[in-house]
Amino acid sequence: MTGVCGCCGALRPRYKRLVDNIFPEDPEDGLVKANMEKLTFYALSAPEKLDRIGAYLSERLSRDVARHRYGYVCIAMEALDQLLMACHCQSINLFVESFLKMVRKLLESDKPSLQILGTNSFVKFANIEEDTPSYHRSYDFFVSRFSEMCHSSYEDPDIRTNIRMAGIRGLQGVVRKTVNDELQANIWDPQHMDKIVPSLLFNLQSSERTESRSPSPLQASEKEKESPVELTERCFRELLGRAAYGNIKNAVTPVLMHLDNHCLWEGKTFAVRCFKIIMYSIQSQHSHLVIQQLLGHLDANSKNSATVRGGIVEVLLEAAAIAASGSVGPTVLEVFNTLLRQLRLSVDYELSGSYDGSTNIGTKIIKAHEERQLQEAVIRTIGSFANTLPTYQRSEVMLFILGKFPGLHPTMAPASSGPDGTRMIQIMLLKSLVQVTADFETTNMLTALPSSFLEPMLSLSLTEDPEVRLLVLQILLSLIDRRDNRSKFSDIGIISDISVLKLKVDKCSSQDNLFMKKHGQRLYRHIYLGCKEQSSRRQHYQRLFTLLALLSVELANEEVVVDLIRLSIALQDLALSTEEGLPVYNRCAVHALVAAYLNLICQLTTVPAFCQHIQEVIEARQKESPHLLPEGVFVDNPKLPSSLEKVEGDVLFLQSKITEVLGGSGYNTERLGTPYVPQYMDEDRLSKRKSIGETISLQVEVESRNSPEKEARTPAEEITFETLKNAIVDSVGMEEQERERRRLVVEKFQNAPFEEIAAHCGARATMLQSKLNQIFEITIRPPPSPSGTISSGYGQTQSRSIPIYEMKFPDLCVY
Repeated sequence: MTGVCGCCGALRPRYKRLVDNIFPEDPEDGLVKANMEKLTFYALSAPEKLDRIGAYLSERLSRDVARHRYGYVCIAMEALDQLLMACHCQSINLFVESFLKMVRKLLESDKPSLQILGTNSFVKFANIEEDTPSYHRSYDFFVSRFSEMCHSSYEDPDIRTNIRMAGIRGLQGVVRKTVNDELQANIWDPQHMDKIVPSLLFNLQSSERTESRSPSPLQASEKEKESPVELTERCFRELLGRAAYGNIKNAVTPVLMHLDNHCLWEGKTFAVRCFKIIMYSIQSQHSHLVIQQLLGHLDANSKNSATVRGGIVEVLLEAAAIAASGSVGPTVLEVFNTLLRQLRLSVDYELSGSYDGSTNIGTKIIKAHEERQLQEAVIRTIGSFANTLPTYQRSEVMLFILGKFPGLHPTMAPASSGPDGTRMIQIMLLKSLVQVTADFETTNMLTALPSSFLEPMLSLSLTEDPEVRLLVLQILLSLIDRRDNRSKFSDIGIISDISVLKLKVDKCSSQDNLFMKKHGQRLYRHIYLGCKEQSSRRQHYQRLFTLLALLSVELANEEVVVDLIRLSIALQDLALSTEEGLPVYNRCAVHALVAAYLNLICQLTTVPAFCQHIQEVIEARQKESPHLLPEGVFVDNPKLPSSLEKVEGDVLFLQSKITEVLGGSGYNTERLGTPYVPQYMDEDRLSKRKSIGETISLQVEVESRNSPEKEARTPAEEITFETLKNAIVDSVGMEEQERERRRLVVEKFQNAPFEEIAAHCGARATMLQSKLNQIFEITIRPPPSPSGTISSGYGQTQSRSIPIYEMKFPDLCVY
């Protein structure tokens, strides 16, 4: 009976008759629109029939697919699409199950047209916002199938492109459908991301060589808009834009794996492009998560080739440039710690020639030029990160980098690769500081150059390595230059009118005055000793001149101007002296430096008589001794005399004359008349000591100079005018005696037997203990006894001392 009813059209259910009526006799005619409207109206009127309509359409479509009647398959899918768009009721879930079953049937087909048809239907479904959630629906098959379509290798290139684009659109639909549905399986799980992200990157990379993109998507042609690359990039950006805080890691990890597996770090171009898309697509507050993952990946590849590490560092550089200010995150110092660790590893690799026996690449030969390129990239990246930080954090980074210097402090271990490694690491760290301090903006010099930073830097400036001294000077100039005046003093020369420089000069603030009172003498001494170095060359003197000029423009009050003029005269005396053993070039360079600076400072002070004296000396040098001026020294091939024995008379700046003319303008004549003598400071211990013995001898020497034992032996001397006069006149002889005494002390501690040195130190310790005992006897006396005195056996009274805890005090004294 059932079979008979099935054959009779009048006895069939109405929904089946309505479904049958939408199919024409000739599939070329397409869907019967009038009957489709009747079916839609019926589905809306009786929503409980939707599941049966879907099941029947599914049955017909399966039969048509099996019989290769693809025209009816297209009609069935069109009908399913229209019903989905029209019906949003409580029972649509069961209808969707039938729909997804049909889409799956089409995607499993080998015919590309059916795969594309099923994908298009799925994309339409993905754009529908359902009213009711689904608890049991799964999209795992669609993720896998669409990812497979993205890797299609169909023979016909046009069909292959269409299949891949369909796969990309399908993945985009899956993401849209699942990303906001909390009841669905998490699309951000690694099992899904490991399929979706590599599929997108494969299509993004496939046309990397043949792609010719327009400058803007708005200017692209219609054909290019539909290219797999454009579609892939839009899909990738949409995926990343929907990623929440906890999903960033799962989205970025497959990117790192893809670049590793396909050796794409070495080319850099594609890796940089990928992470540019990532950084521009994710929410800005999540940028630091991507940077942290890149840093972790860099650590994981510490023993990989320099080109791979260099590619990761280049990507970090681009990512840091894109990241918003402060987006490096809470672990700011960890970022720089990782980069500095990689810098040190690269130096060790370059010098040792191996990756410490790495199993995977131990057979590779390390190329020094590749390591150098990596080091330069790391230094640029450090600067790029620093530029995203506020001023206070940049100051912390400066101190942090300084704390990584090997050999600067006894607690800092030298490099494992020996003295060459220590020197290379110091230079690399100084170059990093140059990048960090570039464009450093601050109003308070005390915060920009604290003692904890300035003193170690000045200690480094006393080393014999000219490159180290040059980098230290560059760092100091970056920090002191607050008004962009440095570029105006880049060349040493005699400027007749400094108004053409258009200097930015403001009144020296109280904070600047305090800074110069605290650190001025150290800076003067640094300049003096820098000019005294025999290895100093043209660049050194140019930067020393710039430092003098910036001090005059940025931080000078009347007292500082006087000190700088005294320093200039002392430098002239240094160039005249033959005892220091300076080469002719260095002595001429110092003369030229003094001339250029005094020409500048006289115009800044605007004292006519001072300017007149400076101009007279400069004119005399132009006629008689052009090799004492910058134009005659700081050139490519300077013409210098064989010796400088007859530098006197009109070609010298006279301290007496300068004191006279400036004293008439209100300057401190007493201070001007006192020659500048550099003071010896603690930083000497960190400079040119070749052995531990020399450092210890210096410490013992300083202690012996300040010991009370020596002070006790020295009789008091009456200070008179003659005493002061003799001290000034005999200063040269005193310096010779002081130098000889130091030499004897050093020789003693280097050559004397250990027992003698130990006995000397032990005697001083015994003397110190005896002095302490005397002090304790004087200051510590027994407390007075409340019970008065007691009689001794001989009739004498004796004070009795009672401990404080046994004393009895009146009640009024206790509270």
